[in-house]
Amino acid sequence: MSAAAERASEPAVEAAHAGESPAGSPRAGATTEPAAPGAASARPWYPSLDGLRCLAILPIVWHHATPRPLDGVLGRGPLGVDLFFAVSGFLITSLLLHERRTTRRLSLRRFWARRSLRIFPLYYLVLGAFVVHALLLREPGPTRDHFFASVPFYATYTSNWFLHGAVDHPIVFAFAWSLAAEEQFYFLWPPVLRWLRGALAPALVMSLLVVLDQGAERGWFASILDEGLPLRMLRSFAAPIGLGALLAIAADAPSTSPAVRAVLARRGSSLVALGLVVAAAARAWPLLPTHLAMTALVGSCALRRDHLLAPLFENRVVRHVGVVSYGIYLLNVPVVSACRRLVGEESPLTLFAASTVASVAVATLTWRWIERPFLALRDRYRPAPRPHAAAPASAPSDVSEAA
Repeated sequence: MSAAAERASEPAVEAAHAGESPAGSPRAGATTEPAAPGAASARPWYPSLDGLRCLAILPIVWHHATPRPLDGVLGRGPLGVDLFFAVSGFLITSLLLHERRTTRRLSLRRFWARRSLRIFPLYYLVLGAFVVHALLLREPGPTRDHFFASVPFYATYTSNWFLHGAVDHPIVFAFAWSLAAEEQFYFLWPPVLRWLRGALAPALVMSLLVVLDQGAERGWFASILDEGLPLRMLRSFAAPIGLGALLAIAADAPSTSPAVRAVLARRGSSLVALGLVVAAAARAWPLLPTHLAMTALVGSCALRRDHLLAPLFENRVVRHVGVVSYGIYLLNVPVVSACRRLVGEESPLTLFAASTVASVAVATLTWRWIERPFLALRDRYRPAPRPHAAAPASAPSDVSEAA
C-alpha cells in the first residue's frame, strides 16, 4: 500500500495516544495523569504526538487546496497519510502490548469497542452526509453512479479491496481507502498479539507483512498473481503501520529496548529525524526510506519528552490541530470546495489559509459535539488489571487512548 500513498487524496488520521515506561515508571516521553478508579495505572500521554498529527494533516489540506501536480516538496502533500500510518502503528501496538502485560490478557472485545466508539460515529455521519448530498445536489452521471455503487465498500471499510478506481472521473469519498487500511489493521493485528506471546513471533509476522507489501509494490508476484483481489489485498497493507508496530515492539522488548533508546531517545534525535523526513519529501526519496524516517520521527518524539522539537509540537495551537485532525481529515475536501467558491483559486496560499482555518473550525465543532460524547463512553471498555497481575520491573506503565 505504500505506493498508494502517493495517489491518496487524504490520510487515515485516527490513532490512539500511548505511553510506556521501563522499570515501572513513566517513560521519559510520557506525562502521567491521575488514573481513574479501576484503571490499570496512571495514564502516560505523549503531547508531542498531537503535534505530529498537525504536521501530517496540514500537507493534506495543502494538497487539496493547490493545483496539481506541483514540483518538489510542495507536491508531496499525500505523504501526510504515511506519517499518520506510522503514528497509528506505533501507538496502537504500544497500547496492545501494555494491556497484555498489565492484565495478563488482551481483550479483543474491549479493544474493538473502544476503536468503534472512536472512529465510527463521525465516519458514518460524514458518509451519510455525502450520500444525502449525492441524492439531492449532485448531477446524475458517472461520478454519482460510481459513488452509489461504491457506498457498500465505504460502509464496510473494504474500498481498498473492491473499489473500481480505473475511471476517468472524480471518485467521491476516495479517501476511505486509508481508513479501510487502518480498520483492517485494527481487526487483524490484535489477535496476533493475543495469540502469539513474547516479542519475536509478532515481530516476524509483521515483518512478513511488510516484506509482502514491498514485494507486491515492486512486482515480485507478477508471475503468480494477476491484477486481481489477492494482489490488491497484498498492496492494501500500509507499510508505515507495520514499521510503526515493529518500532513499538522493539522499544518494548527488554532485549532490544536499550538499542532503540540509544538512538531515538537522545534529545536531538527528533530534529535529525525531521530533517530526514523533509529531505525525503524534497528529494523524492523512495517510499521505504521515507517511511523509515517517519517512523524514527515518531519514536524520537515518543521516547523522550524533552526532545528538541517538543516546544513546537507541544504548542497549544499545534496540539489542538492535532487533536481535531480526524475531523479535518474527513471534512477538509468539502471545506476546501466551499472556500474555493468563496475566495477563488487565483492565490493558492490564500485558499490554503482559508481552508485550514475553516477546516479546523468545523472539526473543532464535530470534536465537541459528536466525537467527545462517544469518547466518554470508552471508559467502560478500558481494561482493569487482575489483582495478581502486577507489572514486572521492566514493564511499561499505562497506555491511554485519545483522539
